[in-house]
Amino acid sequence: MKVVIFAGGLGTRISEESYLKPKPMIEIGGKPILWHVMKIYSQYGFNDFIICLGYKGYIIKEYFFNYFLHNSDVTIDVKNNSFQVHNSDTENFKVTLVDTGLETKTAGRLKRVKQYIGNEEFMLTYGDGVADIDINKLISFHKSHNKIATVTSIQPIGRFGVMGISENNSVEIFKEKRQEDEGWINGGFFVLKPEVFNYLDFDCDDTMWEDTPLLKLTNDQQLMAYKHQGFWKCMDAMRDKIELEELWDSQNAPWKIWK
Repeated sequence: MKVVIFAGGLGTRISEESYLKPKPMIEIGGKPILWHVMKIYSQYGFNDFIICLGYKGYIIKEYFFNYFLHNSDVTIDVKNNSFQVHNSDTENFKVTLVDTGLETKTAGRLKRVKQYIGNEEFMLTYGDGVADIDINKLISFHKSHNKIATVTSIQPIGRFGVMGISENNSVEIFKEKRQEDEGWINGGFFVLKPEVFNYLDFDCDDTMWEDTPLLKLTNDQQLMAYKHQGFWKCMDAMRDKIELEELWDSQNAPWKIWK
């Protein structure tokens, strides 16, 4: 199953660093938070990634293009323009990097990578959110209800929006980013059937995935919520980066589920 990651936004609320690089490339413990997200999936055997690029996407391209070199010990013979690899500490990642437009919003970004997904179920998440989520349990839940979409719901201190969830875990209300609300919110880590693209059958470059598509899925009772009650953190602003960095430095990062 492939994993699609949104990584094209401007990251204006963390502009202290995002003016130099895309937000998913801001580092926690010396590695981009995008790498941390990918490692979560990789721990469960999911290593085929499609990354939706936008703002400063060339930086992400260069990172992965040079990933093997930067994570290896090498001897370089400058005269002969050759090199020898001695030791390598690289990941089992296959990464498809797709320029989905500078101003394109998330629904449009997802639609633009459809050709790389194929007619199969896939996962989708944001390039700035980490969790100690059990991906296998998430997928098992998704397969159990036979609906088009599953969203991981979490209950942090509210700066975001809420979802009303019925007793059978069906999403009945989806309201994004209302600070006065409390309850379950969109934590990313989606699992989606290919039929989800029927909800993107319009010019959606100016549409957020969290708006019209998820609202339509909700109204059609095709969106289910996987309740994650463990750790979840979105690096939305500099205070979040500092908190994540402190957790990593203390060797107490809950999302580090890999060895």
